[in-house]
Amino acid sequence: MKRKSAPSDPPPGSSIDALFRPRSVAVVGASRRRHSIGREVLRNLVEGEFQGPVFPVNAKAEVVQSMKAYARVSDIEDPVDLAVVAVPRQHVLAVAKDCARKGVKGLVVITAGFREAGREGAEREEALKKTAAKAGMRVIGPNCMGIVNTADDVRLNASFAAVKPLPGRVSFATQSGALGEAILADARELGVGISMFASIGNLVDVTASDLVEAFGNDPRTDVILLYLESFGEPRRFTQIARELARKKPIVVVKSGRSTAGARAAASHTGSLVGMDIAAESLLEQCGVLRARSVAEMFTMAKAFANQPVPAGDRVAIVTNAGGPGILATDACVGHGLELAEFSARTTKRLAAALPEGAAAQNPADLIADADANRFSRALAAVGSDAGVDAILAVFVSPVTTDAPAVARAIAESAESSGKTTLACFMGKEKDDEGVAILREAGVPVYRFPEEAAAALSALCRYRRFRDRPRGKDVRFEVDVRRARRAIQRARRAGRTMLVGEDVGEILAAYGIPTAPSIVATDVGQALEFAKEVGYPVVLKAESEKFAHKTDVDGVRVGLKNGDEVFEAYEDLRKRLGRRDRNLKLRVQKQIKGEAEVILGAATDPQFGPLLLFGLGGVHVEVLRDVAVRVHPISDIDAAEMVRAIKGYPLLAGARGKRPVDVEFLEETLLRLSQMIADLEEVAELDLNPLIVGEDRTTAAVVDARLRLS
Repeated sequence: MKRKSAPSDPPPGSSIDALFRPRSVAVVGASRRRHSIGREVLRNLVEGEFQGPVFPVNAKAEVVQSMKAYARVSDIEDPVDLAVVAVPRQHVLAVAKDCARKGVKGLVVITAGFREAGREGAEREEALKKTAAKAGMRVIGPNCMGIVNTADDVRLNASFAAVKPLPGRVSFATQSGALGEAILADARELGVGISMFASIGNLVDVTASDLVEAFGNDPRTDVILLYLESFGEPRRFTQIARELARKKPIVVVKSGRSTAGARAAASHTGSLVGMDIAAESLLEQCGVLRARSVAEMFTMAKAFANQPVPAGDRVAIVTNAGGPGILATDACVGHGLELAEFSARTTKRLAAALPEGAAAQNPADLIADADANRFSRALAAVGSDAGVDAILAVFVSPVTTDAPAVARAIAESAESSGKTTLACFMGKEKDDEGVAILREAGVPVYRFPEEAAAALSALCRYRRFRDRPRGKDVRFEVDVRRARRAIQRARRAGRTMLVGEDVGEILAAYGIPTAPSIVATDVGQALEFAKEVGYPVVLKAESEKFAHKTDVDGVRVGLKNGDEVFEAYEDLRKRLGRRDRNLKLRVQKQIKGEAEVILGAATDPQFGPLLLFGLGGVHVEVLRDVAVRVHPISDIDAAEMVRAIKGYPLLAGARGKRPVDVEFLEETLLRLSQMIADLEEVAELDLNPLIVGEDRTTAAVVDARLRLS
């Protein structure tokens, strides 16, 4: 069954309509020279049957490809909506100014040699940006390969792509022109049709966010694909993608996952949070599916473009080969899908349709000699089972079996059952014909079961986001003035790293509990405080000379009496006092609880504030069991963060442990989010550990560091 498409209403107007829906196009740099970019763009426009006039612009020729040529865009008598610029870089600015005088509404600047070419190129790009902005021209590029819109009333191929895209319902934007060429070729080979395509180059004006918005509002687009090297404007991307992803799946290949090294940071949070974690978190919050490769992106795209999103995670596997059936089972389970349990009626129908030696359970093994009739009867039985949400048909074609007939049986089953259906054809004999039949019917075909399972997993992940409740912004009554006074005191004292009373004051202002403590100026004061709060207590060394106390053996826990406090105090003072004359020794009430967690915040230069949650303590950077979200977070985000870590079962009460107050953890994350929104000066913050038990009244932060920007 083909995926139902949106109604073909005319798309709403947008600021980039002049780019994708122009009434006329000028090609500046249209050339007579074979294989030149200008000639290829002109050829693609003409051969693609653009539904409007095309004007070649060439200062040295009167005719190009049997068409009258113009020396300048401003010489064209008729209006020009879009100009595609393919001239040497030193002439681009003059062309842009001429287009501005003509009243051109959009530019596609294919020419390279701008920001990517160094300082001079960056200056050239800035001048282009100012010229276009002043004239109100929208610009794609520079350093791009062009744009495509396959709509019947437009038929725009303003690119130098060697491959003519198949019309379809997938829109794609890429920051890499070279990759765009390869992707258009792969899309055609895989039978994936394109609605709109854009190679966006240096992002001088039109960004990925603009294109996601345009694609999202295009009724001919069912699936949005992106290849991004940077987000450009991540906060705007978040706002747009979060809304549109509920209506249409968005799949992104985001490059730059690896890092050359850890970023220097004064906090655990800072060292745990990196650029790719930020990107991953942003995409996850928006409901955008991240593909790890272009191949995986097409694996997902084929499914989204052709099949409905399944109602649940229960998959039925129907195969004529045991080995591939096991592979398919392992892959589905590995991707978090469920193997459907057939009803008694389904099992009975399968048993009646199958020969001796076949398997009437899931995966249903029809054995090697299964023909189209056997596949048809088995798929009909499985397709009518209410406990099945999706079907994966795996076929290995022996010489004796009519592969096209099997393909038709799978296609007919998909249409009649209405269930999400994917196919895997693993043989060679007559495979091409069978694959063509399935593609024509809108059934995605994969070479191996693992690919099909990955596609099904993506469909189910998307459903879970789409059906996820919309989160709410939560605000608490807090004392912002009190927090700001603490920051001002630190500023006046020349401190940017806040610990102890300074950070405790800020946390108290936001209703985040801390363990009672004091800085003891002498051992007598330490003993007096310990007696006052009650044993056991903890003694900690505080110094700007070392970021983490445990690295210098600067913490003593479980001090049960005055003698132990005295001994620990003298040891830390003598040993660490040599390293820092301003060493402080803090005495703190020891907090008992079920678990130690870390909450934190760090500011990323591109994404802004990020919030972190995970299992805490001294091994946090070793375990790295954390969840990260881009600020601000909703109540749903907070709940998901707590449950996203691998160690969540420990918090929920695994293996006889008492569960902690999870609601308190969610609330504390939301209070932290509010703090970051109110206090822009906070660059990094660690609450590690926050000790929590089954009762929030006993929870407390026992160590905290806050760095001001």
